[in-house]
Amino acid sequence: MNRKGELLNQYNPDIALPFLREFEESAKNKKDTLNMGHSFLNLADYYSAKQQDSIAFSYFNKSKIQFELKKDSSLVVYSLLMMSDILKSKDDYYDMEAVNTEALSFINQTNRNYNYSCVYNNLGISLKETYDYKKSLGYYKKAKQYAEDEFTRVIIDNNIASVFILNKEYQKAIGLLSKLEGTNSEIVSERIKSNILNNLGLAYFKVNDSRALGYYFKALSIREDQRDEYGLIGSYIQLANYYKSKEDNLLAKKYALKAYENASKMKSIDERLDALQILVNSSAENESRAFSASHFRLNDSISEVRQRNKNQFANIRYDFSNQKEQNQRLSTQKAETTLLLEKQKNSTLLMYFVILFLLGLTVVIINFLNSKSKKEKIRVSYDTETRISKKLHDELANDVYHAMTFAETQDLSALSNKEMLLKDLDNIYSRTRNISKENSLIDTGQDFVPSLRDMMSNYGNHEVNIIVNGLDVLQNTTVETNKKITVYRILQELLVNMKKHSQCSLVVITFKKIDKNMIVEYTDNGIGVAIQQINLKSGLLNVENRIKAIEGTLTFDNAIQKGFKVRIEFPV
Repeated sequence: MNRKGELLNQYNPDIALPFLREFEESAKNKKDTLNMGHSFLNLADYYSAKQQDSIAFSYFNKSKIQFELKKDSSLVVYSLLMMSDILKSKDDYYDMEAVNTEALSFINQTNRNYNYSCVYNNLGISLKETYDYKKSLGYYKKAKQYAEDEFTRVIIDNNIASVFILNKEYQKAIGLLSKLEGTNSEIVSERIKSNILNNLGLAYFKVNDSRALGYYFKALSIREDQRDEYGLIGSYIQLANYYKSKEDNLLAKKYALKAYENASKMKSIDERLDALQILVNSSAENESRAFSASHFRLNDSISEVRQRNKNQFANIRYDFSNQKEQNQRLSTQKAETTLLLEKQKNSTLLMYFVILFLLGLTVVIINFLNSKSKKEKIRVSYDTETRISKKLHDELANDVYHAMTFAETQDLSALSNKEMLLKDLDNIYSRTRNISKENSLIDTGQDFVPSLRDMMSNYGNHEVNIIVNGLDVLQNTTVETNKKITVYRILQELLVNMKKHSQCSLVVITFKKIDKNMIVEYTDNGIGVAIQQINLKSGLLNVENRIKAIEGTLTFDNAIQKGFKVRIEFPV
């Protein structure tokens, strides 16, 4: 059915319509997108041949939609190019630009160069007619790049030259057209050659060069030989304008009348109006009035007809514009949705990355802290072992050796020697017990305060009096286990240091709580030491390290012969 309709449409269009309609209904009933596209395209070609442009435009648009659904880019481009031709005939250059811009996105490898050349040439025309000469030239140059033969390139160069003339770049136009003038007649038709010669004449005319007339007549001669009726109208008008500029009204009127007669025969309204305008300006007063009246009537009549045609075509064009805007909105929405999904995807990936990074960082930190804790424990254990070893060496080794030597060299049967040895052994035992207590586990439970009191009391004797104030404050305050141990060990270190170096007779230890801080003050009346002379490599280094570990502060207030004072403060 479709093939028969196509053949009838081509060879006998008068009887083709029923077959084309039948094919259209069949495709619609079957919801066959591809055949619907072909049926719409056949009907568009039919109405285009009948010069029913509004209906043809509508069907070309419908066919474009169906072929777009079937992803048949070649036929989409064909439909858009046909729509462009109709818009050009209606002087609708803005929509013409729009459909050709749309066509660019559908051009594929099929007829690629031809389609690009056509589309860019159409864009050049639409921009030229809307006075954007710079962009028009750009599109014409692109069209020329894709031109597949010399014939097409010559046509495009002639179009470029016409833009040069409109843009008052007359020398550029003359240079280009002079090259085209010598084009082999086997490449271009006589009709195209006449257009080139006529444009060259116009360019020379614009620069007031007498060679213009010769080119006008060369073009006229070719058009007469070719019986190019439409081309003859252009030649007559150019000659009429030329002679009018030379104030030769007789010849101007002669060619204007010829232009008017040919334009009337060809039903070319715009050229009739141009010819009448020249006749008005080149005729005697009475004739001028008559030509002016004819010009007025024709212009008024054609304005009315064109308005009706414009209104008739407006609905079709409105549907096209609406659909174009709707497609644009849908494309925008699709792009926005795609962008949103992409952003969500990227956000999800980023979130996963951040989570994995944080997990990895957590593992690294835990391992680092465990390693640090392990190293710290080893270091503390080593320090403790070193301290105990040093204590044993400094405080007991010599005494044990002395006791052993005494036992080996003295007569233990003598009562005095026996008592001396027993006294030395008792002293060694007592000091060994003290070392054991210093390094034993600390009770941090309910018995912490009594245990702390006992530890401090053990360092007192008949030579040193130890006074403790405010232990009830410590008893009534919740203190973390590690801080209890720290307080215990710090005071133990200070008391050991007191025993070794202070030479004091009185020690006062005071516990206070101010706001959220616990304060422990140690004071003795010993020999003291200048702050700059405090050797932190001794036991006092342990004191400082311990207080830093619980984010506390350690303050010394000392002077030689004025006792030893320490203030310890830490948060609770």
